[in-house]
Amino acid sequence: MSSNSAISLRGVSKIYKAYAKPVDRLKELLPWNAGKQYHREFHALSDINVEVTSGQVLGIIGQNGAGKSTLLQVICKTLTPTAGDVAVSGKIGALLELGSGFNPEFTGKENVYLSGAIAGMSRSEIELKYDEIVEFSGIGEFIHQPVRTYSSGMMVRLAFAVATSMQPEILVIDEALSVGDGAFSRKSFDRIMQLKSSGRTIIFCSHSLYQVEVLCDHVIWMDKGQIKKVGKPAEVVSEYQRFLDSLALPSDPGDVLQPVTGDHPGTVERLTARIVKVTVSSDCEESSELHLVSEKSDLRVDVTVRFDPMMATPTLGVVITDDNMRNITSTGSMYDGFTLRTPEPGMGVAELTFPKIGLRNGHYFVHVFLGCENSIHIYEAVQAASLRVTQETAEVGVVALPHIWK
Repeated sequence: MSSNSAISLRGVSKIYKAYAKPVDRLKELLPWNAGKQYHREFHALSDINVEVTSGQVLGIIGQNGAGKSTLLQVICKTLTPTAGDVAVSGKIGALLELGSGFNPEFTGKENVYLSGAIAGMSRSEIELKYDEIVEFSGIGEFIHQPVRTYSSGMMVRLAFAVATSMQPEILVIDEALSVGDGAFSRKSFDRIMQLKSSGRTIIFCSHSLYQVEVLCDHVIWMDKGQIKKVGKPAEVVSEYQRFLDSLALPSDPGDVLQPVTGDHPGTVERLTARIVKVTVSSDCEESSELHLVSEKSDLRVDVTVRFDPMMATPTLGVVITDDNMRNITSTGSMYDGFTLRTPEPGMGVAELTFPKIGLRNGHYFVHVFLGCENSIHIYEAVQAASLRVTQETAEVGVVALPHIWK
């Protein structure tokens, strides 16, 4: 392990014994069955070699069952590898399985002190952090109730507050933030960005490929307990996306985009935002199901959002996908240098036009994403319309690209 390394794994493997029947486990222990095997081996991890330098943000992606969570548990030393060496330099703050490390019979307050003690903090150090933890978690008087009475959202808020308030040198996150509500999710990402800016080492495991690509310096793609590819985020995420496309799966199966029809006012919590209205139209026809002609019809998307006036103006993104939820094209207001118009405090409006849309013959969907000012945290995502595109010519493909004949 080099002097600049925060985490080093060399030849790490984790093998589980899988028994067809519980009695088979006993049979293997009997002396007269010595040498006989009644189990099959499942290789959760196979010869993993990883070096994470101090201050690096490492993303881990892969399908369910690829070994991501097992790898994180090995790094956090809550799981002992079957083979290989694991070296970690620095105090770890971990968000693994929801509420892991909490005693369900203890109150939230008792679990805060317990978690601090496990992290090597003295009682006086925990007391200095206690008020900050309770305030950040936002669970109020429930801090005095047993953790077993908490909702999943309350559990993850307290776990995140504890893990990050103790200023870990290494923060490990395993998809835990997907449970939190919109306001807390924004706060949590702000804190992650603060930790990143302060030079902390972060391991970020998520199905959200967009967030992985924006947040991370390097990305590991895991498949069947092995590292399939490691490298720069854009390169690894792009190859993983192509792999998912080949399986005809959306990049994030857990995200279901809900359609928006008409006004959708609701309320806006502190430090969050929401989409209140989306209209999609073509050549003066407004509908959630539109028929367009390739390279002839204009596509227009009008969006109205509400947000906390105390926060920066949010950003918008529009993604067009095909029937299999594969991303065909996208555009974002931040990357285009466009700022939403704010006719009144806490209200934003935008109009996006695709002139003479270049989609080829096929069926498509329009999705609208509302993000924070730097387009990292997504407040809300909606499916706004479906498009049936036909064409007057016989060209093949998905999109028509600008071109010049000479």
